[in-house]
Amino acid sequence: MRVILSKKKQKDLMCSILSRMSVKRAAEICFLSERTIRDWKRAKFSIDVKCLYKLCRLAKIDFPKHCETRSNYWYAYKSSLAGMKAVYKKYGYIGGNPEYRKKRRQEWWDREGRYISKIIGCLKPIKKPKFSSHLAEFVGIVLGDGSITKNQVRFTLHIEDDKDYGKFIIRLNNKLFDVDVGVYENKKYSATIYYISRKELVAFLVSKLGLKIGNKIRQQVDIPRWIKENKSYSRACVRGLIDTDGSVFTHSYKVNGKVYSYKKLGFTSHSKPLRHSVFNVLKDNGIKSRLFDNRDVRIDSIADMEKYFKIFSSHNPKHLKRYKK
Repeated sequence: MRVILSKKKQKDLMCSILSRMSVKRAAEICFLSERTIRDWKRAKFSIDVKCLYKLCRLAKIDFPKHCETRSNYWYAYKSSLAGMKAVYKKYGYIGGNPEYRKKRRQEWWDREGRYISKIIGCLKPIKKPKFSSHLAEFVGIVLGDGSITKNQVRFTLHIEDDKDYGKFIIRLNNKLFDVDVGVYENKKYSATIYYISRKELVAFLVSKLGLKIGNKIRQQVDIPRWIKENKSYSRACVRGLIDTDGSVFTHSYKVNGKVYSYKKLGFTSHSKPLRHSVFNVLKDNGIKSRLFDNRDVRIDSIADMEKYFKIFSSHNPKHLKRYKK
Protein backbone atom coordinates (compact mmCIF):
# COMPACT_ATOMS: atom_id res chain seq x y z
CA MET A 1 0.00 0.00 0.00
CA ARG A 2 1.11 3.55 -0.72
CA VAL A 3 0.44 6.78 1.24
CA ILE A 4 -1.05 9.44 -1.01
CA LEU A 5 -0.05 12.98 0.12
CA SER A 6 0.24 16.28 -1.65
CA LYS A 7 3.75 16.96 -2.92
CA LYS A 8 4.28 19.71 -0.35
CA LYS A 9 3.14 17.55 2.57
CA GLN A 10 5.29 14.62 1.44
CA LYS A 11 8.36 16.80 1.01
CA ASP A 12 7.87 18.42 4.45
CA LEU A 13 7.31 15.03 6.10
CA MET A 14 10.42 13.45 4.55
CA CYS A 15 12.54 16.54 5.41
CA SER A 16 11.43 16.21 9.04
CA ILE A 17 12.33 12.50 9.10
CA LEU A 18 15.70 13.01 7.40
CA SER A 19 16.57 15.83 9.80
CA ARG A 20 16.69 13.16 12.52
CA MET A 21 18.47 10.39 10.58
CA SER A 22 20.67 10.08 7.50
CA VAL A 23 19.45 8.96 4.08
CA LYS A 24 21.66 5.89 4.45
CA ARG A 25 20.03 4.95 7.78
CA ALA A 26 16.53 5.45 6.35
CA ALA A 27 17.42 3.18 3.41
CA GLU A 28 18.72 0.48 5.78
CA ILE A 29 15.54 0.62 7.88
CA CYS A 30 13.34 0.19 4.80
CA PHE A 31 15.66 -2.29 3.02
CA LEU A 32 15.69 0.02 0.02
CA SER A 33 18.27 2.00 -1.92
CA GLU A 34 19.28 5.52 -0.94
CA ARG A 35 18.02 6.70 -4.30
CA THR A 36 14.46 5.60 -3.40
CA ILE A 37 14.60 7.59 -0.16
CA ARG A 38 15.75 10.69 -2.07
CA ASP A 39 12.92 10.16 -4.63
CA TRP A 40 10.45 10.10 -1.73
CA LYS A 41 11.98 13.31 -0.40
CA ARG A 42 11.47 14.97 -3.80
CA ALA A 43 7.90 13.56 -3.92
CA LYS A 44 8.72 11.81 -7.16
CA PHE A 45 6.96 8.67 -5.94
CA SER A 46 4.41 7.92 -3.22
CA ILE A 47 5.76 6.34 0.00
CA ASP A 48 5.26 2.74 1.09
CA VAL A 49 2.92 2.61 4.14
CA LYS A 50 4.98 0.12 6.19
CA CYS A 51 8.21 2.00 5.55
CA LEU A 52 6.64 5.31 6.53
CA TYR A 53 5.35 3.78 9.82
CA LYS A 54 8.88 2.60 10.66
CA LEU A 55 10.51 5.91 9.77
CA CYS A 56 7.96 7.98 11.71
CA ARG A 57 8.27 5.76 14.80
CA LEU A 58 12.08 5.85 14.85
CA ALA A 59 12.19 9.57 14.07
CA LYS A 60 9.52 10.16 16.78
CA ILE A 61 7.22 11.97 14.36
CA ASP A 62 3.46 11.51 14.20
CA PHE A 63 2.19 9.44 11.29
CA PRO A 64 0.03 11.71 9.03
CA LYS A 65 -3.64 11.51 10.05
CA HIS A 66 -6.56 10.92 7.69
CA CYS A 67 -4.25 10.32 4.74
CA GLU A 68 -5.39 8.28 1.74
CA THR A 69 -3.79 4.92 0.97
CA ARG A 70 -3.87 3.07 -2.31
CA SER A 71 -2.56 -0.27 -3.58
CA ASN A 72 0.69 -0.55 -5.52
CA TYR A 73 0.31 0.47 -9.18
CA TRP A 74 -3.06 2.03 -8.44
CA TYR A 75 -2.42 4.37 -11.36
CA ALA A 76 -2.00 1.50 -13.86
CA TYR A 77 -5.73 1.04 -14.53
CA LYS A 78 -6.25 4.75 -15.13
CA SER A 79 -3.23 4.95 -17.45
CA SER A 80 -4.12 1.78 -19.38
CA LEU A 81 -7.71 2.97 -19.81
CA ALA A 82 -6.48 6.26 -21.25
CA GLY A 83 -4.11 4.37 -23.56
CA MET A 84 -6.89 2.05 -24.71
CA LYS A 85 -9.16 4.99 -25.56
CA ALA A 86 -6.37 6.70 -27.51
CA VAL A 87 -5.56 3.54 -29.53
CA TYR A 88 -9.23 2.86 -30.29
CA LYS A 89 -9.76 6.48 -31.39
CA LYS A 90 -6.75 6.32 -33.71
CA TYR A 91 -7.10 2.80 -35.22
CA GLY A 92 -10.68 1.73 -34.49
CA TYR A 93 -9.65 -1.56 -32.80
CA ILE A 94 -7.77 -2.86 -29.75
CA GLY A 95 -5.05 -5.52 -29.62
CA GLY A 96 -3.44 -5.20 -33.04
CA ASN A 97 -4.73 -5.43 -36.59
CA PRO A 98 -7.39 -8.19 -36.61
CA GLU A 99 -6.83 -8.94 -40.32
CA TYR A 100 -3.09 -9.40 -39.81
CA ARG A 101 -3.73 -11.56 -36.73
CA LYS A 102 -6.21 -13.69 -38.70
CA LYS A 103 -3.71 -14.11 -41.53
CA ARG A 104 -0.91 -15.20 -39.19
CA ARG A 105 -3.19 -17.66 -37.39
CA GLN A 106 -4.17 -19.22 -40.72
CA GLU A 107 -0.48 -19.56 -41.63
CA TRP A 108 0.15 -21.30 -38.29
CA TRP A 109 -2.83 -23.56 -38.81
CA ASP A 110 -1.74 -24.61 -42.31
CA ARG A 111 1.84 -25.12 -41.16
CA GLU A 112 1.36 -26.78 -37.78
CA GLY A 113 -1.97 -26.34 -36.01
CA ARG A 114 -3.97 -28.90 -37.98
CA TYR A 115 -1.47 -31.61 -37.10
CA ILE A 116 -1.91 -31.13 -33.34
CA SER A 117 -4.53 -33.06 -31.40
CA LYS A 118 -7.71 -31.02 -30.84
CA ILE A 119 -8.36 -32.73 -27.52
CA ILE A 120 -5.97 -31.54 -24.82
CA GLY A 121 -4.18 -34.43 -23.16
CA CYS A 122 -5.42 -36.93 -25.77
CA LEU A 123 -2.70 -38.57 -27.87
CA LYS A 124 -3.53 -39.08 -31.54
CA PRO A 125 -2.99 -42.72 -32.46
CA ILE A 126 -0.44 -43.75 -35.08
CA LYS A 127 0.12 -46.89 -37.08
CA LYS A 128 2.93 -48.90 -35.44
CA PRO A 129 4.78 -50.85 -38.13
CA LYS A 130 6.85 -54.00 -37.64
CA PHE A 131 10.59 -54.05 -38.29
CA SER A 132 11.29 -53.76 -42.01
CA SER A 133 13.72 -52.27 -44.51
CA HIS A 134 11.39 -49.27 -44.93
CA LEU A 135 11.43 -48.67 -41.17
CA ALA A 136 15.22 -49.06 -41.08
CA GLU A 137 15.58 -46.48 -43.86
CA PHE A 138 13.34 -44.11 -41.90
CA VAL A 139 15.68 -44.53 -38.90
CA GLY A 140 18.63 -43.66 -41.16
CA ILE A 141 16.88 -40.48 -42.30
CA VAL A 142 16.19 -39.47 -38.68
CA LEU A 143 19.83 -40.15 -37.72
CA GLY A 144 20.89 -38.07 -40.71
CA ASP A 145 18.88 -34.90 -41.23
CA GLY A 146 16.25 -35.60 -38.57
CA SER A 147 15.75 -34.45 -35.01
CA ILE A 148 13.47 -35.57 -32.19
CA THR A 149 11.96 -33.40 -29.47
CA LYS A 150 9.41 -34.36 -26.80
CA ASN A 151 6.56 -33.49 -29.14
CA GLN A 152 7.88 -33.58 -32.70
CA VAL A 153 9.96 -35.38 -35.29
CA ARG A 154 11.59 -33.03 -37.81
CA PHE A 155 13.60 -33.33 -41.02
CA THR A 156 15.49 -30.34 -42.39
CA LEU A 157 16.37 -30.40 -46.10
CA HIS A 158 17.57 -27.94 -48.73
CA ILE A 159 14.64 -25.95 -50.06
CA GLU A 160 15.45 -26.63 -53.76
CA ASP A 161 18.01 -29.45 -54.06
CA ASP A 162 16.05 -31.86 -51.84
CA LYS A 163 12.51 -30.94 -52.91
CA ASP A 164 11.85 -34.31 -54.57
CA TYR A 165 13.46 -36.20 -51.69
CA GLY A 166 11.14 -34.34 -49.33
CA LYS A 167 8.19 -35.84 -51.22
CA PHE A 168 9.71 -39.29 -50.68
CA ILE A 169 9.93 -38.62 -46.91
CA ILE A 170 6.25 -37.63 -46.83
CA ARG A 171 5.24 -40.81 -48.69
CA LEU A 172 7.41 -42.96 -46.40
CA ASN A 173 5.90 -41.45 -43.25
CA ASN A 174 2.37 -41.93 -44.57
CA LYS A 175 3.11 -45.56 -45.43
CA LEU A 176 4.81 -46.41 -42.12
CA PHE A 177 2.81 -44.42 -39.57
CA ASP A 178 -0.28 -43.15 -41.42
CA VAL A 179 0.37 -39.57 -40.27
CA ASP A 180 0.17 -36.14 -41.89
CA VAL A 181 3.48 -34.35 -42.39
CA GLY A 182 3.65 -30.58 -41.97
CA VAL A 183 5.86 -28.57 -44.34
CA TYR A 184 7.40 -25.20 -43.55
CA GLU A 185 9.75 -23.30 -45.88
CA ASN A 186 12.37 -21.05 -44.31
CA LYS A 187 13.54 -19.07 -47.34
CA LYS A 188 15.98 -17.05 -45.26
CA TYR A 189 18.08 -20.18 -44.63
CA SER A 190 17.11 -21.98 -47.88
CA ALA A 191 15.63 -24.83 -45.84
CA THR A 192 12.41 -26.80 -45.83
CA ILE A 193 11.31 -28.35 -42.53
CA TYR A 194 9.13 -31.45 -42.61
CA TYR A 195 7.64 -32.23 -39.22
CA ILE A 196 5.20 -34.51 -37.43
CA SER A 197 3.66 -33.27 -34.18
CA ARG A 198 2.80 -36.57 -32.51
CA LYS A 199 3.88 -37.55 -28.99
CA GLU A 200 2.80 -41.10 -29.76
CA LEU A 201 5.29 -41.24 -32.65
CA VAL A 202 8.09 -39.87 -30.47
CA ALA A 203 7.35 -42.51 -27.82
CA PHE A 204 7.41 -45.26 -30.47
CA LEU A 205 10.73 -44.09 -31.92
CA VAL A 206 12.37 -43.99 -28.50
CA SER A 207 10.92 -47.08 -26.81
CA LYS A 208 10.62 -49.41 -29.82
CA LEU A 209 13.23 -48.28 -32.35
CA GLY A 210 15.99 -47.20 -29.95
CA LEU A 211 16.31 -43.57 -31.07
CA LYS A 212 16.99 -40.69 -28.68
CA ILE A 213 15.41 -37.32 -27.93
CA GLY A 214 17.75 -34.33 -28.10
CA ASN A 215 21.17 -33.51 -29.49
CA LYS A 216 22.48 -36.39 -31.64
CA ILE A 217 26.11 -35.27 -31.56
CA ARG A 218 26.27 -34.75 -27.81
CA GLN A 219 24.76 -38.20 -27.31
CA GLN A 220 27.01 -39.78 -29.99
CA VAL A 221 24.14 -41.70 -31.54
CA ASP A 222 24.56 -44.96 -33.45
CA ILE A 223 22.55 -47.30 -35.66
CA PRO A 224 20.22 -49.35 -33.38
CA ARG A 225 21.12 -52.98 -32.72
CA TRP A 226 17.99 -54.44 -34.37
CA ILE A 227 19.16 -52.90 -37.64
CA LYS A 228 22.80 -53.95 -37.31
CA GLU A 229 21.77 -57.57 -36.80
CA ASN A 230 19.99 -57.70 -40.19
CA LYS A 231 21.97 -57.17 -43.41
CA SER A 232 18.96 -55.94 -45.40
CA TYR A 233 17.96 -53.49 -42.66
CA SER A 234 21.57 -52.25 -42.41
CA ARG A 235 21.72 -51.45 -46.12
CA ALA A 236 18.41 -49.58 -45.94
CA CYS A 237 19.51 -47.57 -42.89
CA VAL A 238 22.83 -46.58 -44.49
CA ARG A 239 20.95 -45.56 -47.63
CA GLY A 240 18.80 -43.22 -45.49
CA LEU A 241 21.91 -41.83 -43.80
CA ILE A 242 23.79 -41.18 -47.05
CA ASP A 243 20.70 -39.82 -48.82
CA THR A 244 20.54 -37.12 -46.11
CA ASP A 245 24.06 -36.55 -44.74
CA GLY A 246 25.98 -37.86 -47.75
CA SER A 247 27.15 -36.21 -50.95
CA VAL A 248 28.21 -37.25 -54.45
CA PHE A 249 30.97 -35.07 -55.89
CA THR A 250 33.43 -35.02 -58.79
CA HIS A 251 37.14 -35.44 -58.08
CA SER A 252 39.45 -34.03 -60.76
CA TYR A 253 43.23 -34.14 -61.18
CA LYS A 254 45.79 -33.54 -63.92
CA VAL A 255 48.57 -35.91 -65.10
CA ASN A 256 50.97 -34.88 -67.86
CA GLY A 257 48.64 -32.10 -68.87
CA LYS A 258 45.61 -34.39 -69.15
CA VAL A 259 42.63 -33.90 -66.82
CA TYR A 260 41.03 -36.94 -65.23
CA SER A 261 37.80 -36.85 -63.21
CA TYR A 262 35.52 -39.36 -61.55
CA LYS A 263 32.80 -39.50 -58.95
CA LYS A 264 33.31 -39.98 -55.22
CA LEU A 265 30.86 -40.35 -52.34
CA GLY A 266 31.26 -38.96 -48.84
CA PHE A 267 29.24 -39.37 -45.66
CA THR A 268 29.79 -36.78 -42.94
CA SER A 269 28.82 -37.07 -39.27
CA HIS A 270 30.21 -35.77 -36.00
CA SER A 271 29.10 -38.97 -34.27
CA LYS A 272 32.04 -41.37 -34.14
CA PRO A 273 29.92 -44.53 -33.54
CA LEU A 274 27.75 -43.63 -36.54
CA ARG A 275 30.76 -43.15 -38.85
CA HIS A 276 32.22 -46.50 -37.79
CA SER A 277 28.89 -48.28 -38.30
CA VAL A 278 28.51 -46.89 -41.84
CA PHE A 279 32.10 -47.92 -42.63
CA ASN A 280 31.45 -51.46 -41.35
CA VAL A 281 28.17 -51.86 -43.26
CA LEU A 282 29.89 -50.80 -46.49
CA LYS A 283 32.72 -53.25 -45.74
CA ASP A 284 30.27 -56.11 -45.06
CA ASN A 285 28.79 -55.48 -48.51
CA GLY A 286 32.17 -55.66 -50.26
CA ILE A 287 32.64 -51.91 -50.69
CA LYS A 288 36.01 -50.39 -49.85
CA SER A 289 35.88 -47.00 -48.17
CA ARG A 290 38.15 -44.76 -46.12
CA LEU A 291 37.28 -43.77 -42.55
CA PHE A 292 38.44 -40.36 -41.38
CA ASP A 293 38.22 -39.68 -37.63
CA ASN A 294 36.30 -36.51 -36.74
CA ARG A 295 35.27 -36.14 -40.36
CA ASP A 296 33.69 -38.60 -42.77
CA VAL A 297 33.54 -41.92 -44.58
CA ARG A 298 34.51 -41.79 -48.25
CA ILE A 299 34.16 -44.11 -51.25
CA ASP A 300 36.89 -43.29 -53.74
CA SER A 301 37.16 -45.84 -56.55
CA ILE A 302 34.99 -46.06 -59.66
CA ALA A 303 34.36 -49.78 -59.04
CA ASP A 304 33.21 -49.24 -55.45
CA MET A 305 30.96 -46.37 -56.52
CA GLU A 306 29.30 -48.70 -59.02
CA LYS A 307 28.90 -51.33 -56.29
CA TYR A 308 27.32 -48.83 -53.93
CA PHE A 309 24.66 -47.65 -56.36
CA LYS A 310 24.00 -51.23 -57.47
CA ILE A 311 23.65 -52.65 -53.92
CA PHE A 312 22.37 -49.67 -51.91
CA SER A 313 20.98 -47.39 -54.64
CA SER A 314 19.42 -44.07 -53.52
CA HIS A 315 15.99 -42.54 -53.06
CA ASN A 316 17.39 -39.02 -53.31
CA PRO A 317 17.14 -37.88 -56.96
CA LYS A 318 19.88 -35.33 -56.27
CA HIS A 319 22.46 -38.10 -55.64
CA LEU A 320 21.36 -40.17 -58.64
CA LYS A 321 21.54 -37.14 -60.92
CA ARG A 322 25.03 -36.16 -59.73
CA TYR A 323 26.30 -39.74 -60.07
CA LYS A 324 25.03 -40.19 -63.63
CA LYS A 325 26.04 -36.71 -64.79
